[in-house]
Amino acid sequence: MKTSIYQYNEQFEELSSNNVTETANLVLCFAAKKILELPTTFENIRLKFKDAEIVLCSTAGEIFQETVTDNTIVLIALEFEKTAIKTTQVNIQDYSNSYESGKALVKELINKELAYILVISDGSFVNGSELVKGINDATDNKILVTGGLAGDDDNFQTTLVGLNENATKGNIVAIGFYGKNILVTHGSQGGWDTFGMEKIVTKSKGNKLFEIDNKNALSIYKKYLGPDAAHLPSSALLFPLSIQLEGAPEPIVRTILSIDENENGLTFAGDIPTGAKVRFMRANLDKLITASTIAAANTVNSNKKEPSFALLISCVGRKLVLGPRIEEEIESIRDIIGMNTVFGGFYSYGEISPFNEKGNCQLHNQTMTITCFDEV
Repeated sequence: MKTSIYQYNEQFEELSSNNVTETANLVLCFAAKKILELPTTFENIRLKFKDAEIVLCSTAGEIFQETVTDNTIVLIALEFEKTAIKTTQVNIQDYSNSYESGKALVKELINKELAYILVISDGSFVNGSELVKGINDATDNKILVTGGLAGDDDNFQTTLVGLNENATKGNIVAIGFYGKNILVTHGSQGGWDTFGMEKIVTKSKGNKLFEIDNKNALSIYKKYLGPDAAHLPSSALLFPLSIQLEGAPEPIVRTILSIDENENGLTFAGDIPTGAKVRFMRANLDKLITASTIAAANTVNSNKKEPSFALLISCVGRKLVLGPRIEEEIESIRDIIGMNTVFGGFYSYGEISPFNEKGNCQLHNQTMTITCFDEV
């Protein structure tokens, strides 16, 4: 397996030296939405990578080796020498709900050689937890799945995803990896502190939250945020929710995507079931960075060989909270995984990963989620 990483600003600038331009099987493109909206963006990428499957994803920030950038294009070109890949794409508008779109997305990928699925999804119109449920049911919970939801800075309006064409709204892409030679490891950690009393969700529908302890949830958030309530929904990233779902081994984190003043409701990236137990969370900067090192340590394989590529998908909330310390998160991961690994990824509206090595895939928010790739 060979990996090259590029930044594109009117021309391609390659940081690594593998130069897999002519031989790349897969190209991952992470870029600001306004760049992906330009029709020339995909055209220029296709001219350079003529035979590769090209996946495009809008972001809330790009990860390029040790640096975090905004309003750029980061390209990771992958050449698999012993592993076959297959790509599929669906659009949420063609399905009655996110669960059905998830089932349809991976249906054509499944066969006995399938080893792993990478999912890159729209982050505005898709209910991420229902998407993941559909994927898990279609694979019978037997296939490792990781990935993330596209971003749009801290605007929380619309996101763009594309496969071998210009990126558009509502798309969900999956890449299947086949055979015994692909080695994929993963880790996902948060690092946020819970505070206050445990509360009960008393009114919700899908990923929309209306009441907590029989009180209006939007009013509660506005009370916690004070003057920052004027900047909702982005300011709510400072106070995500810890949710204990029935049957889940540990709480998951949910963050707000949008608010509805008319309905007095909040829309989250994943489901908020009525009856779920919730607690508010807040940031501890050192714990966030430490959590990233734990996620990295979980990806280290048994022979401790440095992987060819590490895909980093972290939540936009972490980026906003860490501020000038944001690159410490990336540097701490590189210290664990190794200096020879190519690092690339993006800041997202949701992360897809199991809780642990043997757990089922889940939607997370406010985590650093790492997937490492190599061939053996």
